[in-house]
Amino acid sequence: MEETIIAQRRAKAEAMRAQGLHPYANDFRVTHLAQALHDEHAGATEATFEEARVEVAVAGRVMAVRSFGRVVFLALDDRSGRIQVNLFKKAVPAEVWALLKLLDVGDIVGAEGPLMVTRKGELSVKAEALRIVTKSLRPLPEKWAGLTDVATRYRQRYVDLIVNPEVRETFRKRAEVVRYVRRFLDERDFLEVETPILQPLYGGASARPFSTHHNTLDMQLYLRIAPELNLKRLVVGGLHRVYELNRCFRNEGVSTRHNPEFTMLEFYQAFATYDDLMKLTEELLEGLCRHLHDTAEIEVEGHRISFAAPFRRLSVYDGLVEYAGLDRAQVTDRDALLEAAGRLGVKKADSLPLGYLQMEVFEAAAEEALIQPTFVTDFPLEVSPLSRKKDSDPTLVDRFELYVAGRELANAFSELNDPDDQRRRFEAQVAQRAAGDDEAHPMDEDYVRALEYGMPPAAGQGIGIDRLVMLMTDSASIRDVIFFPLMRPEG
Repeated sequence: MEETIIAQRRAKAEAMRAQGLHPYANDFRVTHLAQALHDEHAGATEATFEEARVEVAVAGRVMAVRSFGRVVFLALDDRSGRIQVNLFKKAVPAEVWALLKLLDVGDIVGAEGPLMVTRKGELSVKAEALRIVTKSLRPLPEKWAGLTDVATRYRQRYVDLIVNPEVRETFRKRAEVVRYVRRFLDERDFLEVETPILQPLYGGASARPFSTHHNTLDMQLYLRIAPELNLKRLVVGGLHRVYELNRCFRNEGVSTRHNPEFTMLEFYQAFATYDDLMKLTEELLEGLCRHLHDTAEIEVEGHRISFAAPFRRLSVYDGLVEYAGLDRAQVTDRDALLEAAGRLGVKKADSLPLGYLQMEVFEAAAEEALIQPTFVTDFPLEVSPLSRKKDSDPTLVDRFELYVAGRELANAFSELNDPDDQRRRFEAQVAQRAAGDDEAHPMDEDYVRALEYGMPPAAGQGIGIDRLVMLMTDSASIRDVIFFPLMRPEG
């Protein structure tokens, strides 16, 4: 069926060429956008345009055609919204009326004429000239929203955007989130920087990298898993407030919350602690929510979420007590943790070092219950190779992760700037790698050397932009907020 329609539309394109009309012209000039016209002329009546003629030239995709003999109505979508174009047979040249026989839903057209208001009160363009400037060969789906194969929506995002205004709005909000974050940090004297994506040594997170090969230099390179170490090198160099909105790549599974290529904000502030970043994060997220929604409360997957500060604070140990059913004395007891791990379905728990075991039990028991914004604090030292030890308890670190709606949104800590301690942490990670942990952090001698020059006390944070957009748009899957998520090949 589709092949027949495509053949018919190709024939119409050839008919246009035979008439000296270019089916892919590029000389139509737009004077007005749909939404601007609606805003400017809200409340206009028929008498309004009888008193003062308003000439416009609009262009967009034809989303619907309604024909009533001598009158044809077109629903036209441009980048701002929709406007109706009306063609009256007695008011247009014969060649324009004849062109309607070559017109299909999906074509991109340009229309010129005065504004009018229909009897039903709809602002419209009374076309005196009409051109097909792009002939669409493939038909648009008739009931796109009803498709059960969501993979087709992600693979053919261009069609999804054409027929689904809600999707366009989601990505407009994504752009607004990024603009707001930039403005927020710029106003606080942070400097936006760029660091390499291709790296000879990856680091800054516990993850498996994608690898590639540089032919000229004959060297192995990796796509960055995080910009952290390079950003902290800049702090060493005297750039005491830096941020990067960056693309990261992790060779991991695909799910509703994970895409191997994702966008992250990382920022670092000298002479600040993780407590300072909690306050900054509260200010950022509450301000962003109010900017987008005019309120600090939004609906996320059926939950009413409040971004009004202050957010809840919950230590890992308190979370093990509250959610995993452990006594306070059991949070460091391996046998008690293993019993809880078995109860919670944690796999291969008996092979995990104590700190990793604590975190696996915590995440299995508590993560999905953390609906309102919650700073989870005081992580085990073992799982935090780049974080500063707590002065009050050196088995823990000054670190937090922010959870909202059962999802991790951010990770932050007071930075480890003791080069000797950092070397020991790297060496412990190298030992874990040798024992089979392919996500353990590699040794980075140059980073230790940078710390030996002296990094001021600092705190840093990473926020997942994709997950932040998911929250702010109540999107169930990360694929809903990434234009072109990674998909298996078709077929």
